[in-house]
Amino acid sequence: MPKKSDRQVGLPAGLVPLLSQKELETYYGVSDWTVLRWIEAGMPVEPFGSRGRRFDLGAVRGWMAEHGQQLAASA
Repeated sequence: MPKKSDRQVGLPAGLVPLLSQKELETYYGVSDWTVLRWIEAGMPVEPFGSRGRRFDLGAVRGWMAEHGQQLAASA
């Protein structure tokens, strides 16, 4: 029987995985403080659980395309 880690199942059509804050930090190569600044600046966040949050990478990429220059200038 294959191990759980060996099983790969495609996502149903239209279902997009949401990233945790740590995964978003790793994707952009930034610190947790930077992500928190982005959230304060209006980056889209998906509520998760009672106090958690997740990030739709497509929405974050769109937001970064619109606000990336402003964020870089304020750093």
